[in-house]
Amino acid sequence: MTVLDTKSRFADPDAAYRAIIEAHRGLTEAESADLNAALVLILANQVGDLKLLHEALALARSLQGHGSAEGCIATNNQRSGEDAVVAFTEQDITRAGN
Repeated sequence: MTVLDTKSRFADPDAAYRAIIEAHRGLTEAESADLNAALVLILANQVGDLKLLHEALALARSLQGHGSAEGCIATNNQRSGEDAVVAFTEQDITRAGN
């Protein structure tokens, strides 16, 4: 049985976070939403497991309303080993470029 793994699988979670933020730089809100939708479909296809997709969708829906997130990425707190969900906003996108 496959179970959704929410621990970070990135060697450098911060680099993954920056890459997502940078992909949104300069986009309108509508373009950003389109990018997110395309990315979700591409990554859902990569996962290729309907059960995992349902688990991921349920987790994403449960995160709604927790801050003003336009998007989120599960990252691993390297010091404590605990998972955290990092939400990013337009201010984060601006700060990431500095």
